[in-house]
Amino acid sequence: MEQYIFEFLGTLALVLFGDGVCAAVTLNKSKAQGAGWIVITMGWGFAVMMGVLIAGPISGAHLNPAVTLGLALAGSFPWASVCGYVVGQMLGGFIGAVLVWVFYKDHYKATADQPDAMLGTFCTMPAIWNPWRNFLCEFIATAVLVFVILCLGTKGNTPVGAGALGAFPVTAVIMALGMSLGATTGYAMNPARDLSPRCAHAVLPIAGKRDSGWSYSWVPVVGPMAGGAFAAALYLLLF
Repeated sequence: MEQYIFEFLGTLALVLFGDGVCAAVTLNKSKAQGAGWIVITMGWGFAVMMGVLIAGPISGAHLNPAVTLGLALAGSFPWASVCGYVVGQMLGGFIGAVLVWVFYKDHYKATADQPDAMLGTFCTMPAIWNPWRNFLCEFIATAVLVFVILCLGTKGNTPVGAGALGAFPVTAVIMALGMSLGATTGYAMNPARDLSPRCAHAVLPIAGKRDSGWSYSWVPVVGPMAGGAFAAALYLLLF
């Protein structure tokens, strides 16, 4: 149970900082409004670092159902713990998104005439609507993420290689993925980062909000989970 609680706390921090930087850059009258994509990608990288620093020593800081699935398929994580980890991650993502709304509530009111912008502070939507291409983007980005995470645990990366640097390698990978592969879909790569905040958007009393983009919502869930599974298969084949 302690591991599940720390997955909850770590994912909460990830979404609080990650959706928080989206809100800061997007919402009206924010001092960071218009700061741009680089700030968002850096903010998400550091958001992952915050989650890893909180949960890493206790749960290993998966913070992502796709990572949990990939590690389980690769034989690096017990299947008996998968359900508890995923529940903790999904709940953490929901509460993290609610806290962002509470924090920026005045700015959401000031942005009530821009429903798409408000939705984008909770979850991802594609730059160009092409669901199967969007799925492929999420699949590839998440496969890279999970494959790198698995490689960090291989001989040569631990204990004296890059893996010994703790949270920094994954932080760098998140930033690199955001800058290089994130511009098409917003690089969800994580159902707890996307579906849980999307549910929060659906239930919160946000003035002027649009629908929560349910017709797209399968992409940032199925794409990352499939990508994580593929990364595990590739890792087992190569290593």
